[in-house]
Amino acid sequence: MENGGEAKFPAFPYKPYSIQIDFMNALYHSLDKGGVAMLESPTGTGKTLSIICSALQWVLDQRQKDQSEKRVESDEKKGKNGEIGSDDEPDWIKNFVVNKDNQVDEKKSKKNKHGFASEKYKKRMNKDSHRDLFSRNIDEESFPENKERKRSVKKNDVVDLDDNEFLLEEYESEEEGGIGSLNSKRKGNKFTVNSSSEEEEDEFEEEEEVKLKVYFCSRTHSQLSQFVKELRKTIFANEMNVVSLGSRKNFCINEEVLRLGNSTQINERCLEMQKSKKKEISKMKNLGAEGKVRRTKASSGCPVLRKHKQQKQFRDEISHQGVLDIEDLVQLGRNIGTCPYYGSRSMIPSADLVVLPYQSLLSKASREALGLNLKDNIVIIDEAHNLADSLISMYDAKITLSQLENVHSHIEKYFGRFRSLLGPGNRRYIQTLLVLTRAFLRILLNDKDGNRLNICPDAEKGVRENKTFDSSMAINDFLFSLNIDNINLIKLLQYIKESNIMHKVSGYGDKMTTMQKVSAVKENGESFDHGTILSGFQALANMLLSLTNNDGDGRIIISRKRPSSSGQGAYLKYVMLTGEKIFSEIVHEAHAVILAGGTLQPIEGTRERLFPWLPSDHLHFFSCSHIVPPESILPLAVSRGPSGRSFDFSYGSRSSSTMIEELGLLLCNLATVIPEGIVVFFSSFEYEGQVYDAWKTSGILERILKKKHIFREPRKNTEIEVILKKYKEAIDNPAPKSGAVLLAVVGGKISEGINFSDGMGRCIVMVGLPYPSPSDIELLERVKHIESLGDTSSMEIPKLSISEEEYYGGDVQSGFSILRSCRRRGKEYYENLCMKAVNQSIGRAIRHVNDYAAILLVDIRYASDSSKKSFSHPSSKLPQWIKESLVSATNNYGEVHKLLHQFFRFNRNRNCN
Repeated sequence: MENGGEAKFPAFPYKPYSIQIDFMNALYHSLDKGGVAMLESPTGTGKTLSIICSALQWVLDQRQKDQSEKRVESDEKKGKNGEIGSDDEPDWIKNFVVNKDNQVDEKKSKKNKHGFASEKYKKRMNKDSHRDLFSRNIDEESFPENKERKRSVKKNDVVDLDDNEFLLEEYESEEEGGIGSLNSKRKGNKFTVNSSSEEEEDEFEEEEEVKLKVYFCSRTHSQLSQFVKELRKTIFANEMNVVSLGSRKNFCINEEVLRLGNSTQINERCLEMQKSKKKEISKMKNLGAEGKVRRTKASSGCPVLRKHKQQKQFRDEISHQGVLDIEDLVQLGRNIGTCPYYGSRSMIPSADLVVLPYQSLLSKASREALGLNLKDNIVIIDEAHNLADSLISMYDAKITLSQLENVHSHIEKYFGRFRSLLGPGNRRYIQTLLVLTRAFLRILLNDKDGNRLNICPDAEKGVRENKTFDSSMAINDFLFSLNIDNINLIKLLQYIKESNIMHKVSGYGDKMTTMQKVSAVKENGESFDHGTILSGFQALANMLLSLTNNDGDGRIIISRKRPSSSGQGAYLKYVMLTGEKIFSEIVHEAHAVILAGGTLQPIEGTRERLFPWLPSDHLHFFSCSHIVPPESILPLAVSRGPSGRSFDFSYGSRSSSTMIEELGLLLCNLATVIPEGIVVFFSSFEYEGQVYDAWKTSGILERILKKKHIFREPRKNTEIEVILKKYKEAIDNPAPKSGAVLLAVVGGKISEGINFSDGMGRCIVMVGLPYPSPSDIELLERVKHIESLGDTSSMEIPKLSISEEEYYGGDVQSGFSILRSCRRRGKEYYENLCMKAVNQSIGRAIRHVNDYAAILLVDIRYASDSSKKSFSHPSSKLPQWIKESLVSATNNYGEVHKLLHQFFRFNRNRNCN
């Protein structure tokens, strides 16, 4: 650090604003200090570029400092021994050493030459640290293809040659007591069900460079692409090794696999193809000395992974071309004809900067599968405003009634075919799986005695409709109520992992279906092919893994809803409630963890949920103001419409025809005074659709169309780009109309990560307060859990004035009664969910120093003289830069119209001059 504690940031491509210098200094200081820091910088202030230039500058400075220390040590050694040390490597590729040289040796001993943990080390770590129960890879990987065991089939057993491939090998439990022994899962036994990297290990010649790394992660694909775009503006793009990671679905170029569409099926198929490669090698090795072959990529089951030279060419091209994002890597892979997914993974060991999605970093299983080592490295998590919820949602598990029926049916058929050929170990475990699937089916079918349990496609018909409701249970209560508390789930999961039973059963079921030439199609049209069978097995294993968590870590949701055109069928779901243990692994491994975002306040809720062990005075928090001057924004609380009606978009009032009509009249008026683009945010797709249809019927839509084009946010993410392109074209070429209106949804794709700079967003209209539905049982479980944090006497389960069944049926008022019973934390969490969504949406408009926009908060609850007694005032949770300019009270719409007219006239004139 120089100049009285301030660092220099020569890589910044422009002259930085003072707030950008402040932000970079704050980040640099946080990296010096280590630990956890939260850095807040409003959207549009150049946050991404500031992160790049400060974090990578710190890395560069640390390496130069380390080299200086090495040279001093070398000189001292030379002076003592009279020997000349050799130190001829370029500074940039020197290995980074944190404290002692033996730490480097320790890291190297833990890694093989490919950068992945050696099997010996992984086994030791698995034994010593008892891998975290929560580790499960949901997005990146599926389940493992395991080591080939020698099959032992008795001579007097008869099995068709064609079916021999589906027969399980002998399996014996490691410990006495078998599957029925009492399970000590509540005492901390650890087990993971995830893809091991063994079958995927990349066999490349490069030695791993043990160096300081920066891991940058964000939520969406577009946000990561934006980061790479900003990185290219700096000198670091040419001086640092950068690799972008993504899921198989985003990277795969094998058209046969891509056609599967579903992420889980793509993962499964990819791993199956790697398995095929190993089988082929194994067969060739068994031919004897003449058939002995080397392990090469030529045997790979995937055509884009067969040639080692092409993978090497891929890496060479990345080194030559510099920083590439996911689209660039996919295109490069297509051009060369090699897999960009494994190609990018092979670049991790030598990378200085790894750019990756949330899932790949926050999921322990993903980190292990990718070979990511956080030890003493830097982790930067951008868009961290909802980090706690994003983190715990990765560890949820869910299995539907149809999946359970399918899995149960296939296990039964498999067991019926091979029972006499299986050893006692396999029989015991398979029967246990059947016991569990029957128990799960009984609770979903509300059939305690098993009288109505009928495993067939139309099993749901026998369930009375008036018994459909949602409920929740603690893990132990769930296990005891199903009488499965004596099953050792740890051993069962180990069996699923090692025996390869999922693929054996799925493969056999797939063959039977094909042979019979009968498509396993349910009444609802769902087809069960090999991929969906595997998906069902994965869902079952994930649910079993969830049941090994500590009793208070989450809740089991039991939903007995019947399938309909607008809803989903019955399901079991494990909802994780605490992220403290998950996040602590990252914090304790990394040198520093930086949480960055546009709106992170209030920070206390995040601290309590993710790192409560960290004292408040040890958490470094920094917040900067916006780069735009106050006259460039006009935030208005609009409490009345053109007809004088008060705007009240609360749950009970928003659907009234008068409220929807008044909103339409407001938009008609705004279209006349606001130039270029208007983005209108609604609380949900359903409400947006209701309003649009009403406007179409009443003729309001036609009135708006006379002034501006109208576009609507599509539900499918794949259609977003097309709509945004048309919206932009309508603004860039306004004649004969004066721009366009985009109807969007809070929490949708448009509300996060999309920039509406300049004419794309001259006005943001926020319709109401988008509180999440209080009838959502998962939300209420989180609220109750958060309310109880730090205060054991605070709250058990609120006393309800109605029956549990009615409440869990989705009654909104009973949900509100739970919220009202909260004293502080739960209620504040609910409010913060709403206002963070508001702040994310309204932050889409101001993107640079010369930008300007109006922000209309349309609801009487935003006004200064109005607030619900049981809730905080919404304006108190607005970002400071908006709050400081907020016009919180207007007498009528005429005053609003006048302020808008003056604002746009002033800014047009200012920009013309």
